[in-house]
Amino acid sequence: MSKTITRISIAVVICLLVGFLSSFATQSSIDTWYVTLNKPDFNPPNWVFAPVWTLLYIAMGVAAGLVWARGFYHKWVQTALYHFGFQLMFNALWSVVFFGFQKPFWALMVILTLLILIILTIKWFRVVSKPAAWLMVPYLLWVSFATVLNFSIWWLN
Repeated sequence: MSKTITRISIAVVICLLVGFLSSFATQSSIDTWYVTLNKPDFNPPNWVFAPVWTLLYIAMGVAAGLVWARGFYHKWVQTALYHFGFQLMFNALWSVVFFGFQKPFWALMVILTLLILIILTIKWFRVVSKPAAWLMVPYLLWVSFATVLNFSIWWLN
């Protein structure tokens, strides 16, 4: 049990760190460039994003930790965690492209790739740990919403 808690803790810290580092790209544009964009009516207020992402990063970390606790020597665990790592990189890349480079179209391409990677991650997590797969579903739903939002912002601007 201690091994599981340790791995979950490490994975949560890694996910929160990725979110924290990604926030630097976001902060550089949130009060300047982003406010000038036309946004759809369903665009949430800015204050919603930080708590939602914090909860999602924690859930993602718990999920990854549950998978990792099954033993990294196992090929299915390795495959699941490789997919998780790639989707986490694309998660961070989206913030850099959308907010840092201020390129909504290219961010849309990144987030579409991210969606595919999340689906593959869930598929592989399900092979290793069904609870881990379920913990990724809110993330998939939020990124699906973010994809529609990203598309709408690109379309309106």
